[in-house]
Amino acid sequence: MSFPALDLDLNPDFKVEVHTTQNRGFTPEEIAERCADKIISISDSANPAIQAQAHAFRKHIVKVLEFYMREAIKSDRTTVYNAIKDSGNLELAELIRRL
Repeated sequence: MSFPALDLDLNPDFKVEVHTTQNRGFTPEEIAERCADKIISISDSANPAIQAQAHAFRKHIVKVLEFYMREAIKSDRTTVYNAIKDSGNLELAELIRRL
């Protein structure tokens, strides 16, 4: 059995990145940096004034992402706490709440 060739239009700058941690998950700061790298691209050949503006914007975006990721973490912990509490395991729920 043969299959037709797939024609993939990959960006010539396509790359795969691997990020790892040891004995922990990623922090909101680390994820925010990676996210900002996907959202904002700053050309090395751009006008220096535009580069400076883009770098300042990127720095602001990282802080916004960090804030909302922390909010999402808190919200998820509240959801987990309530689900565990509702299942009758109050001691475990309290441990989760204290994280």
